[in-house]
Amino acid sequence: MKHLGTHLLVVLVVGLVVALGPLQGLAQQNSDASKSGSPQAAVHRDGQHDFDFEIGSWKIHLKRLKERLAGSHEWVDFDGTSVTRKVWDGKSDLEEFETDGGGDHIEGLTLRTYNPQTHEWSLYWANSKDGKIDVPQVGKFRDAVGEFYAMDTWKGRSVLVRFLWTKTDSASPHFEQSYSDDGGKTWEVNWITDQTRVDAASTKAR
Repeated sequence: MKHLGTHLLVVLVVGLVVALGPLQGLAQQNSDASKSGSPQAAVHRDGQHDFDFEIGSWKIHLKRLKERLAGSHEWVDFDGTSVTRKVWDGKSDLEEFETDGGGDHIEGLTLRTYNPQTHEWSLYWANSKDGKIDVPQVGKFRDAVGEFYAMDTWKGRSVLVRFLWTKTDSASPHFEQSYSDDGGKTWEVNWITDQTRVDAASTKAR
């Protein structure tokens, strides 16, 4: 394709503006927050070991909303395991995730990579059912809370996706995935996991 028509270029530009708008708004909020704080608040911290808490073996309890963005209040429970291995001396890690519940089986991978220039993590999720790698969630940790965002689609609708990690300094880290179809004004949580570390000695005994 050598040339793009003017109409097509306009459509592409408008599409990018619409898609990136919410993310730019979030970035602006973070920037304003930094400006309003002390000079030290603007200094970037080295976050390459922020996901070290995930290294190891875990028991997983998952709650998944039955229908997303449909006013559903019905949850399906899953139980399973995950194993996370360090890569590149902690600048990356790979998680294998497997759970069963509600007559369904979920098996997936999460690759997390750290960018030392931007001080941000990119989180890539892939499900064994289709083998596709989702759009990466990008973000960082602040005060032991990790927030990661991406624009994606759900059943043909554009959605803003948020990953939220809390309790990462405890023996039971907590994770939530939420969707927003109004640019981040409101959020619907649709995926919740709580983890319990598997003792290394008990793993070897099996």
